[in-house]
Amino acid sequence: MTPADLSRTVLHAVRRAVDEDVLRAPVPARVRVERTRPGGSGDYACAVALQLAGPAALPALEVARILRERVAAEPGVGRVEITGPGFLSFTLDTRAESDRVLLAAVREQGLAYGHGDALLGEVHQLHHAREVRAAVTAQAVRRLLAAQGARVRTTCAASPDPDWARLGLTVDGYGTPPVPLTGIRPVPAGAPAGELLDRLGPDALRWGLLRAAGHDRAALGPDLLVQGEANALFLVRYARARALALTRGAALLGFTADPAAYDDSPAWPAAAYGGRPADPAAHDNSPADPAAYDEHPAGPAANDGSPADSAAHDNSPARPAAAYAGRPADPAARGDRRRSSTGPAVASGSTGPAPYDPAARPLLDLIADHPDVLLAGARHRAPDRVARQLEAVAHAFFDFHDSCPPLPTGDEKPSAAHRARLAVAEAAGTVLAGGLSLLGIRAPEHL
Repeated sequence: MTPADLSRTVLHAVRRAVDEDVLRAPVPARVRVERTRPGGSGDYACAVALQLAGPAALPALEVARILRERVAAEPGVGRVEITGPGFLSFTLDTRAESDRVLLAAVREQGLAYGHGDALLGEVHQLHHAREVRAAVTAQAVRRLLAAQGARVRTTCAASPDPDWARLGLTVDGYGTPPVPLTGIRPVPAGAPAGELLDRLGPDALRWGLLRAAGHDRAALGPDLLVQGEANALFLVRYARARALALTRGAALLGFTADPAAYDDSPAWPAAAYGGRPADPAAHDNSPADPAAYDEHPAGPAANDGSPADSAAHDNSPARPAAAYAGRPADPAARGDRRRSSTGPAVASGSTGPAPYDPAARPLLDLIADHPDVLLAGARHRAPDRVARQLEAVAHAFFDFHDSCPPLPTGDEKPSAAHRARLAVAEAAGTVLAGGLSLLGIRAPEHL
């Protein structure tokens, strides 16, 4: 978060306090933020409470307390302290920068996000019975091990079932191995591969065989084909398809999630990713006058001429009522209100200064955990861990999507908030597609 971003954040807190009638004072045109002097507390300091105390007819310390609770709730701000007669001292939150780095890593690595070299140099030999669930599990484990740098060979106790070719299953050899190998022994599926394929198809069958832990019986009923939220496979694939639809809709509205495209634009504030790195060296040549960091309102004029209604570009609802047990996809069905990043609900036409709703944190944490889940799945020969991770990501994606939509709605114009939200949605879609690929399951672009 840069000083200018922090200045905007403090000014927003003042406006909120005035709008809520907690603070009765004129909103200043600018708020000055400067680096904390030697011996001071925090990263930056601000004297706005002293400035507003007179017009508000309140002690400066009381004004500072009113503003502190509002600024502290903003993304990128770690701690706010009151010092002296009423100065506000700010310590920035490094987690916001970590989120920015995380999303950049997912964007750069794509479907290979989470792959690594933790098992580089290891050689694994997997041996399984002539049974479809064992064969599918062995192939998924092979992919997980290879994604972590290991070399893998699979063998089967007998010649492969001819129907395995319809699942793309291959083995490197068959028969009794000359030396003991790592055995893949899940509970059998209970039916031949051909019968299961005719009934479920390859993708649903793979999911059904891999979703349950190896010591549990696989659920291979007709629910795997239901196009609704109760079907975890549908939910995961639909979340990925929805993420791609958001990217297409954003392109039609004239914006992307790539922060590099906005490096020279003041509309990419710290709130978007916790800001550009708060490297002190970046400000060494800045003027001594803290007015250089004053808030300068940025209107939506830069986006004039762009259509604001995302519905014109994306006909797939976030959660279709028929598929999602009647959960409304239309913001109007939710009272035309959504939560802001600071907690209270705000009208749907207002984005506020920050793109992240608290609903983003579970999704970001799951994206950050993804590499560890893939490694654990490889080490423990447990592709079911990956399947459950993908389910969790899909649920968190829709919770995030419904709380703070990545595309503008109504009269909104595309903003830094929407770009940042789109980056989170795209990262989730990448994780879902990459995880499905490791399980051998297709991830359609349209669903």
